This record gives sequence, structure tokens and C-alpha cells, in this order.
Amino acid sequence: MGKILVIDDERTIRRALTEILVFEEFEVDEAENGKQGLDKAKTEAYDIIFCDIKMPEMDGMEVLEGLQKAKIETPVIMISGHGNIETAVQAIKKGAFDFIEKPLDLNRILVTIRNANDKTVLIEERKVLKKTVKKFKGSAIVGETDGIHQIKEMIEKVAPSDARVLVTGENGTGKELVAQSLHDLSERKEKQFIEVNCAAIPAELIESELFGHEKGAFTSAIKQKKGKFELASGGTLFLDEIGDMSASAQAKVLRALQENVIQRVGGEKDIKVNARIIAATNKDLRKEIEAGRFREDLFHRLAVIIIHVPSLNERRDDIPLLANHFIGMVCNEHGIPRKKFDDKALQELQKTDWTGNIRELRNIVERLIILCGDVITGEDVKMFANSKK
Repeated sequence: MGKILVIDDERTIRRALTEILVFEEFEVDEAENGKQGLDKAKTEAYDIIFCDIKMPEMDGMEVLEGLQKAKIETPVIMISGHGNIETAVQAIKKGAFDFIEKPLDLNRILVTIRNANDKTVLIEERKVLKKTVKKFKGSAIVGETDGIHQIKEMIEKVAPSDARVLVTGENGTGKELVAQSLHDLSERKEKQFIEVNCAAIPAELIESELFGHEKGAFTSAIKQKKGKFELASGGTLFLDEIGDMSASAQAKVLRALQENVIQRVGGEKDIKVNARIIAATNKDLRKEIEAGRFREDLFHRLAVIIIHVPSLNERRDDIPLLANHFIGMVCNEHGIPRKKFDDKALQELQKTDWTGNIRELRNIVERLIILCGDVITGEDVKMFANSKK
């Protein structure tokens, strides 16, 4: 039937509840105080926990908090001989599944157990669903060539850690997708993934964007603003095109990485931050270092793990997969029946010189869908894809 833990400092209550549960064919474990119960819950898997509220040393509310800190999702049913509405509400607010007053009523116990078991099933189903979603997200990188397989394997290894990652590759190769996959498969996945395009923000505004500013720090600073480092705390901060970052911003980012603190523009207070940093660039940062445009110490801070994303021309065998992936996506976006490529069309796409990489391929697929019939042919590709220049 299931395994239940009973935590109560009164032996008579423990024995009475155990006898009821054993009669109902449950396996029962007992703990005579809160600390012992919490230790057992951390080392054994239980389907339900009954916990008294009033106990010496560690009371039931403290046990409940300890279970939550340990991320134990087992339904907890609080029991008390000193119960009132206020106590029950407090217990439920703190995460208890239900509250039962002493003396214990057999029917109420059995109904509550049945409801708690339903919750346990839902928790397990949610865990399975989360794993499925994680696998789906992690496999969002489309491709079967050796280079893409290596990237997927690297993401699986690196994602669970907090190691900083530098993603390199040409424009349009999908560096941001690698960064998103690292976040989705990490322990930080429930927190924010925040992206900053360092090339798109003017040099004079990049520091305010990253670190925030205090009211009156500059002319247009009419109120205090949190920066991306603060907003991403607990989650992931993706610094795209970091090779285009100004020298002064590089120095501040280096300090943030070294000390996990920032200062808002116009402020003097140190603010603790805890964001995982993933950076990306289409530049050769070693050459940028030689030219004096990028700090070598910042490079070494960022490049704990380096993931290089190959160009589309280096992975032509993936083009049929990508083209069919995009044709489904674009047809859905436009609300039209799915079209398809014939073999000659896919061969022509593989012959094309993709200077804009995957981003360019997607645009060409959208053009072909709009301009061509239900079956896109090799001649269609020659006519419309090769006119892209």
C-alpha cells in the first residue's frame, strides 16, 4: 500500500496510529521526536508523513521547514491536541498537506491518506513530465553530424555545474540556442534566463544595462533601475557578442565575476549577485587580446568551458533535417498546411554557400514556403534561394 512515517513524542499516539495504519496494510516507521523524524525523512523514502506539532526541542513546524529545505516533497499531515483554526492555517501556509486534531478520527485519517496518495501520484507524474520537458528542451539543437553530437554531449556534462561557458562561432550558427539549452538542463532552470546583446547596446549605456543605476546617476536616470546581473541572480545571464563590450564595462564585469558583487552606476553600495555567466562571441578573442581590445584576465574568467558551434557549411549533412524542421515551424506560424521538399530541393540546399548560417537557412525556407507550391522542387530552390544575394 505504501510507507508512512509517524513523528510524535507521545508513545501512545504513535502506537495507536501505527496500529490503524498497519491494519490498513501500510508499512509504518516511527520517530519519537522531530529531529529523529527529520533525519529519517532525509534518508528514507516515505509516501506520507504524520507529524505532531507540539514536541520538545524541535516542533512540527520546524520539521516542516526542514523537509522543505531538504526539498522533500512527501505530503505532510500535521496532528495536534492543541489545534485551532490559526494553527491549522499556519501549518497549511508552511506547506503541510492537511491538519488533523487529536483525538484522531479513523475515517478522517483514511480520507486524508487517500487524498495525500493522490497528491503523491501527481508529484511523480510532474517529475516525469519535467524530465520529458528537459529532454525535449535539451534536444532543441537539431542535427546529427559529429560536431553537433559533441556539442549535445558537452551540454549534458556541463549544464548541471555552475561553470562559466564561452560559446564561439559565426553569426547565425545558433550560439544562443546552446546557451538556452545549458540553462534549461541546469539546476537554475526555474529561475530567469536573461540575455544581453552587448553589440546592440551603445557603449555609454552598457554599464547601466548590466549593473543598473541609481536615481540621478545621469540625466535620464529618473528612477533607480536594477541591472541584468541583479535580475539574473539565481538564474543565468547570457552575454551575447561579448567581444564588442567596452573596456570600462569589461573591467566591471571582471570584478563581478571575481567577487560576485556589483555596484550600480552612481551608487557606492556593493550588491551581492549570483548569476551563472554564459558568454558568446563571433570574434577570435585571442586576436582581440593581442590587439588590446579585450582583457586577457576576463577571457580566462569566461572561458572555463569553450563550446564551438560549427558553421552550416561545415555541417551540410544536417541541412535536410534543419530544412524539414523549419518547414514545419514556419507553416505552423503562417497557419498553412505543411509543405514539403523533394529530394532535388534538399540537394540544392546542400550545395548552397550559407554565409548567414542557420538564420539564413530559416529565412530561405520561409521564402520558399510563401512563393512555392505544396512540393518545393530543386528548380524552386535554384530560382528563389540563389537569388538571396
